[in-house]
Amino acid sequence: MRYADIKDCKPAIFKRLTGVSPAIFEAMVSVIKDYKIQHRKHSRKGRPSKLSIPDQLLILLMYYREYRTFLHISKSYSISEMHCWRMVTTTESILLQSKLFHLPGKKALHNAENTFEVIVVDVSEHPIERPKKNSGGVILEKRNDTPKKVR
Repeated sequence: MRYADIKDCKPAIFKRLTGVSPAIFEAMVSVIKDYKIQHRKHSRKGRPSKLSIPDQLLILLMYYREYRTFLHISKSYSISEMHCWRMVTTTESILLQSKLFHLPGKKALHNAENTFEVIVVDVSEHPIERPKKNSGGVILEKRNDTPKKVR
């Protein structure tokens, strides 16, 4: 699945496919583009990337949302497994450095005025009634059913 295939989808379907809304996806793409422009060593040297920045972000979201392996993702995009890993780790580090897409920490969740309803379910173990393994009748039946060896 490439970004060109899903960019015209409805927002609900886009979110189901990627895990984020189209607005957040565009914000992530703009953060990555800004970072790459600011940290560019040589503006015109080197071969351009085979994948666009939205496709690179989509690879990251696929890896986290669908738990796909790098091998599966790399075969979908016709790149090497190592290149796929590099894309995911660099994109992830760029998004973490921006601090725009962080989840609230543990302290924020404890201080929030959320009320939780607790439901207690009894899941205690109960023994299952089964015949004893070493009962005499079962062993005798097994011995009587086996054919005897003739010498």
